Amino acid sequence: MKKWLIPLLIVGVLVFFGIIIFSWSVRFNNTAVTYEANAKTAWSNVESSYQRRNDLIGNLVKTVQGAADFERETLREVIEARSKATSTTIDANNLSAEQLAEFQQAQSGLSSALSRLLVTVERYPELRANQNFLELQSQLEGTENRINVARDRFNEAVNTYDIHIKKFPNSLFAGWFGFDEMPRYEADAGSENAPDVNFEFD
Repeated sequence: MKKWLIPLLIVGVLVFFGIIIFSWSVRFNNTAVTYEANAKTAWSNVESSYQRRNDLIGNLVKTVQGAADFERETLREVIEARSKATSTTIDANNLSAEQLAEFQQAQSGLSSALSRLLVTVERYPELRANQNFLELQSQLEGTENRINVARDRFNEAVNTYDIHIKKFPNSLFAGWFGFDEMPRYEADAGSENAPDVNFEFD
């Protein structure tokens, strides 16, 4: 083999591997961008479902306020929890585990206050017979299901994205292109424990 061919062969091999690495990195980047965008869209759907619930709660509060003798403290707790929940927002372009935990805590506080409100309503027959209240209660139940579905879809989208950027050699490209792992929506603390139900009959 002629000596002048060796540098050409080396350059040819380097160009060949360069093209392979370039096309591989482009494919990785484009797929990661797609998966990341899908996860962000899924998060927007979670927020949209929570917004629907907040809007319904506003209408529910107005309906309950019409009952003149309704317990004001319970109503005040719902109004304050709703205010806190609506003021806690997350930038989908900068999702972090801390922000997600703060958002989840605010939403859990609202869920808890709303549950107390609905239990208290049982003592008010005029509210239980109010068609507007019954319709709002039904819509809230449906919205809770929507929220659960939206959170599950968000976690699935994040899972697809995380798997893509963690697999080798994608993990090398993830560092180069600045793709980081995304946090998942987790169950509320203590929800893994079965509730303690006591039936006491006098």
